[in-house]
Amino acid sequence: MGLLPARPRLLALGEPTHGEDVLLDVRNELFRQLVEREGYRTIAIESDCLMGLVVDEYVTSGTGTLDEAMERGFSHRFGASAANRELVSWMRAYNDGRSASERLRFAGLDGPLEITGAASPRQALTALHAYLTARVDADLLPCTPETLDSLIGADDRWTNPAAMMDPSQSVGQTPEAKQLRLLADDLVALLDAQAPHLIAASAPDDWDRARMYGRTATGLLRYHFWMADTSPSRMARLLGARASMMAANLLAIAERGPALVHAHNGHLQRDKSRMQMGGLPVEWWSAGAIVSTRLGDGYAFLATALGTIRHRGVDTPPPDTIEGLLYALPEDRHVVDARRLAVALDDVTPAPRVSPWFGYSPLDPAHLASIDGIVFVKDAPAGRTWWPVA
Repeated sequence: MGLLPARPRLLALGEPTHGEDVLLDVRNELFRQLVEREGYRTIAIESDCLMGLVVDEYVTSGTGTLDEAMERGFSHRFGASAANRELVSWMRAYNDGRSASERLRFAGLDGPLEITGAASPRQALTALHAYLTARVDADLLPCTPETLDSLIGADDRWTNPAAMMDPSQSVGQTPEAKQLRLLADDLVALLDAQAPHLIAASAPDDWDRARMYGRTATGLLRYHFWMADTSPSRMARLLGARASMMAANLLAIAERGPALVHAHNGHLQRDKSRMQMGGLPVEWWSAGAIVSTRLGDGYAFLATALGTIRHRGVDTPPPDTIEGLLYALPEDRHVVDARRLAVALDDVTPAPRVSPWFGYSPLDPAHLASIDGIVFVKDAPAGRTWWPVA
């Protein structure tokens, strides 16, 4: 906290790769300290926001079991992580016997998206419709549940993994999908128009969930629309749509108090994101870049850097890289003021580190000035990984 001008509403801790529990151990320890010393009550991770409701119900009220929370409450394989399991178990134990205002909360910040595609909009749309049906006049609703069900059709049409690489396989621009986008927009507009009544007639958590269902439904339908796009900007649109969904979730999380956010560095950075896909450059603004423009000093970003991941072929970093400079320090972990480091290196331009493994993203020296701090972890042990090692 000494690196920051004030306690941020969102303290974002990035990671340069997924699947290494040593990084999640650092996250867990930081969250415990933020809870005990700084009054933080929420942690948000890079996982499906709808699935995250399962974990939140477990840690707040004990609904279900730990095994069920890990199996049904995480996307992206994150439920297989021992460190994630330790986090959920600790949060449940901490909340036991505490009042609702003192309980810790869990949230997913990602949309219902995977590398291979996107979910059906059914869950979000039908939950939003059901919420409104129970609380507003029927004449105000733009459609019936039967209409939604007919337009959505079979869920596997939406989740077809072939659509990620072949736009012609996507249903996102069919007449039914376009009609669903209009209905989703009408449902969200009704949610906004009836906000005074709905807030008074709902428990706070029910209102928050309804808003999540609304932004998830519209975001998913937008994502599916761009999956069917055939223009050269298709991937930039998809990545931008995902970042926008993440940002909307983060801003909603920030409304209920300070939160620790954990995701890949690339999702949380303030700088523009860039990558090569199919041999072509793709650029988009990340969720962190979007949120930081709204929150100002209320958003802080700590980027994590790793020295080695030897079981992935990432060996000792060259000494002229940022990771190499930090690797030469004696301790295993450090927190570094990134801006002071940038000043100290004013006459020296660190070389960009090149990773032999596509799954690890080294720090970009050009981003130092826009990072609030660097969390450096020297080595990732092979026994603490939970993604398949190729």
